[in-house]
Amino acid sequence: MAAEVLDALKPRPGARYADGTLGGAGHAASILAASSPTGWLSGCDRDGVAVEAARKRLAEQFAGRFEIRRGNFSEMADWIPAASCAGVLLDLGVSSPQLDSAERGFSFQNDGPLDMRMDDSQKLTAADLVNDLSADELADIFWEFGDERDSRRLARAMVHDRALRKFTTTRQLAELLERISPRNGKKSHPATKVFQALRIAVNDEIGSLKRGLEAAVKILAPGGRLAVITFHSLEDRVVKAFGREKTRDYTFPGDVDVPELRTPIVPELKWVSRKAILPGATELKENPRARSAQLRILEKV
Repeated sequence: MAAEVLDALKPRPGARYADGTLGGAGHAASILAASSPTGWLSGCDRDGVAVEAARKRLAEQFAGRFEIRRGNFSEMADWIPAASCAGVLLDLGVSSPQLDSAERGFSFQNDGPLDMRMDDSQKLTAADLVNDLSADELADIFWEFGDERDSRRLARAMVHDRALRKFTTTRQLAELLERISPRNGKKSHPATKVFQALRIAVNDEIGSLKRGLEAAVKILAPGGRLAVITFHSLEDRVVKAFGREKTRDYTFPGDVDVPELRTPIVPELKWVSRKAILPGATELKENPRARSAQLRILEKV
């Protein structure tokens, strides 16, 4: 959604921008091009391969106008100056190169190790979760992060099978899920929600998102914009809840909003686009994986 992101952030010369999810650096390159000749970009990614590829790509055309670090976007405020950015982009989820690399273990389309780490320097893998957690713990992950209605039955089947043979590959897990929950004409593979849930749990994606949104507000200058692209309803709910909280012009004690106890405050953000912006027909034709993408935009007051 390069065109939509540029329209949201409106890059200009002399301003600083942050891309917390560099990936292939497509968005970063677009932002730097649009802010030429003096715009600056600070970027990061958890994936070391992505960081090196992005650094090489951007150096070819934008040398001296960017800083890239390997790390979680939830830590952006630790190294990007407060109130310094005119725009921040968070393009969430797993990247196409990660999905297409069988050895990363994100997809059940190709057989590979049951890994799913965005940062391969961390120890926890999907195999660790599947082989070590209890049936109740696995079921909670599948329900909370995958909205899998059959979470408990699938979790019990995993615990039963791993007693005979530990799970080590994506195909091994996918075959079990398909055996326990046959497709029966359904469009989506029965492993889809479980794989999503495991990936989110392994990488603490929801925790990172919540912390990253707060970090983005810290580094945004007044008038700066935050653009967030989500790919599933759980991420989108977190962004919407964050937006509701930060755009509210009052606060209240405790967890329950009692109108009589409200205290007026100046909101930190305002909605630029309360309604999600969806990819256009051209984008979907060129990139079918963008079909579930939603872009939401907030501006710092």
